[in-house]
Amino acid sequence: MPTTLLKFAILTFAYLPLLTTDLHADWSNWRGPNDNGTADVGSLPADLSKANMKWIAELPGKGCSTPIVHDQVIYLTAPVDGKDALLAFDWDGKLLWTTTFGVENAGKHRNGSGSNASPVTDGDAVFVYFKSGTLAVVDIKGDNRGNVRWETNLVERFGKDTLYWDHGTSPVLTKGHVIMARMHNGESWIAAFDKSTGEIAWKVARNYDVPRECDHGYTTPLVIEHNGRESLMVWGGEHVTIHNASDGELVWSCGNFNPEKNELWPAIATPVIVGDTAVICYGRNDRGIPRTFGIRLTGSGDVTETNHAWDRDDTGTFVPTPAVHQGHVIIVRDKGEVDCIDPATGETIWSDAFPKHRNKFYASPLIADGKLYAPREDGVVFVAAIADGGLKLLSENDMQEPVIGSPIAIGDRLFIRGEKHLYCLSQ
Repeated sequence: MPTTLLKFAILTFAYLPLLTTDLHADWSNWRGPNDNGTADVGSLPADLSKANMKWIAELPGKGCSTPIVHDQVIYLTAPVDGKDALLAFDWDGKLLWTTTFGVENAGKHRNGSGSNASPVTDGDAVFVYFKSGTLAVVDIKGDNRGNVRWETNLVERFGKDTLYWDHGTSPVLTKGHVIMARMHNGESWIAAFDKSTGEIAWKVARNYDVPRECDHGYTTPLVIEHNGRESLMVWGGEHVTIHNASDGELVWSCGNFNPEKNELWPAIATPVIVGDTAVICYGRNDRGIPRTFGIRLTGSGDVTETNHAWDRDDTGTFVPTPAVHQGHVIIVRDKGEVDCIDPATGETIWSDAFPKHRNKFYASPLIADGKLYAPREDGVVFVAAIADGGLKLLSENDMQEPVIGSPIAIGDRLFIRGEKHLYCLSQ
């Protein structure tokens, strides 16, 4: 292998998330096996009408989390009779069991809920977090399935979050711990809890002096390998940081994402990683002032002066997290514009758009079977083929209820979580 290709291969491997699983079997966390919203699947439907509806399961209450799948069981969070809950459905859409926790703290935003954070699994248990502060682990094996292994309340332990809107950060898993991050106006932190016992392993502060609301973070950490070690990459507070997964030690940091000191710029879209570059959407694309950055994840220490590879002020997204397709980053912007960019250079490969509408895009897009699935907040789901030079719109599907959670795909099945129902579609 030529030296340049060998270096690229090593870097690409080094920064892949460490939760990679059998792409045909599981979707174990919010953005899928490689944390990039992309699924390697069979044939998925372009038409989301009743003709391709395999089953529909009614949900007990409003939740905006994305479902996950392990071993052909679907798990999602939702309120049940005013309490936070985890639900498990079998492959035919039958409710297997429900585990309830404490009283729900319902959503404040019209597109929010007390169940915004998506669950995550290691195959032995499902880990959940709710706006109420409940962090819990539920066993999913054998006779213990549905039983609570342990639970704790992070609001009671560490104080209320001061986020203006509803908590959105999902838990993530390292080899030994479940990780939670809180980024808000106040004491911000990252903490690790033992997966088996719930004992706190470490908790480190993560505080930055930034303009008003720019310390508010709704993003989810990414588990990566950095300099040969299992690590956590966190975006929020106008800084990207990398921490050792074993003890939380800060080993890498990059700032300078808002030199103009704009206010009211919370971090919502989670970064995506391609090779050794993290693509970070910031700014307020919803107000016509987007920012997108390419940050090299190499080196150590404070890399602010050296690792900004490129930046743009003409594209970006405020809420939806980008996806990755064939080495390119696909950005579905808040008003439906779609940009395909080269993560190494930031250059536009192509630009396109879904039909204009007053409603916006909140769910993060899915790319599977060469198709882009992009839900709009009112429940219209666009399906488009990704072709050379742009998109070919295949269908426009009205699910008749808001869709805020992200679509996921397993094998030949597409799952869409609406406000009231969970849909399973297959050709």
